[in-house]
Amino acid sequence: MNVLEVADAATATGPVCDACLGRLVADRSFGLGNDERGKGLRVALALREDDDYEAPDTADCWVCEGYCADFDEWAERAADAVEGVEFATYNVGTRPPPLVEENERLLREEAGLDDDAGEPFKSEFNREVGKRFGTLTGAEVSFDRPHVQFTIDLAEDELDAKVNSTFVYGRYRKLERDIPQTEWPCRECHGSGRQGREPCDHCGGSGYLYDDSVEGYTAPIVEDVMDGTEAVFHGAGREDVDARMLGTGRPFVVEVEEPARRRVDTEQLQADINALADGAVEVEGLRLATYDMVARVKGHDASKRYRAEVEFDEDVTEEELAEAVDALSGATIEQYTPNRVDHRRANLTREREAYEVTGELVDARNAVVEVHGAGGLYIKELISGDDGRTEPSLAGALGVGAEVTALDVLAVEGEEEPFEDEAYFRD
Repeated sequence: MNVLEVADAATATGPVCDACLGRLVADRSFGLGNDERGKGLRVALALREDDDYEAPDTADCWVCEGYCADFDEWAERAADAVEGVEFATYNVGTRPPPLVEENERLLREEAGLDDDAGEPFKSEFNREVGKRFGTLTGAEVSFDRPHVQFTIDLAEDELDAKVNSTFVYGRYRKLERDIPQTEWPCRECHGSGRQGREPCDHCGGSGYLYDDSVEGYTAPIVEDVMDGTEAVFHGAGREDVDARMLGTGRPFVVEVEEPARRRVDTEQLQADINALADGAVEVEGLRLATYDMVARVKGHDASKRYRAEVEFDEDVTEEELAEAVDALSGATIEQYTPNRVDHRRANLTREREAYEVTGELVDARNAVVEVHGAGGLYIKELISGDDGRTEPSLAGALGVGAEVTALDVLAVEGEEEPFEDEAYFRD
């Protein structure tokens, strides 16, 4: 069946607007809007019949029930819904009324077409509203997590506008001990700060076990600058509360929900965070990042370098220490869930590589040990043996008790992609 035969059969069913008519043959021509296709078909039919061209009012169309006349209105409603919000990309989705979808199926049947011929009503609605929204706002359509996302429910006459999160990537150094990575609610009062009518004795009424955290120094500032509703801190693993994070720092991402601003001066943001932290924590390399960076950071299993100050129960010689660290270098370490974390981790045996271990005595009872190990290697237990839960261990190799008295993370290795292209925001 040629296109004129399709058009002739379709127009015989009743008033059909140009957009609905052209949508029937959208897969047979390119470079035109469906309304232009429909108009062209109607003109061709009029010429063939030596008749006057006449198109029905879109409001009278029995297929779309007049919705194809509302593209401009919905685009304006979408623009109004995100007024005051900064964005560069968008996407539009539509929920058609069931009756319109049924009408569309009947029209294809009457025109002698398969159900999947042409273009679906909702695809045209998405595209036409989207084009007009892009013209109004200067934004570009995106099908991969756009900055703003609209869902149009035609039957309910509702538009849902979702402002997707934005992300800031960086690395932090924790220069003081006894600062957790994230806020640590009190386990006795569950963060409420109270036990019954009285302040919680365990946390002093604060609701938290520690006054400060890396999250507390970073996330609220990022949220405020981007004018979001909430900020979530994502770290590439975490160090112990009593361990410092030195060297190149640990990767992290702050996710800001429903941001009104996306273009921010990351250098100024970095300076503001460092000023607030006042030497306890430092951040560097702050950059806008994409959604993919959260998964990359949270799934980060990079090797790490540590420096541990170790105290022995008995005297140890330089030769004994050298033999012990040599035995650990390159070894596969089997670690059953450590005693200190078995309340929050599944009990199982993990195998991790100790790539390189070196040590230097300070005196007969103290040493500095450096470890380059795979992600997930428990360093304190590698030193102490954890009552036999970690094999081999430094304590086991020496035959004396050993305990980490101070631990520093010197390096967390990893990639730094993907990032948001700041040039994507057009002036």
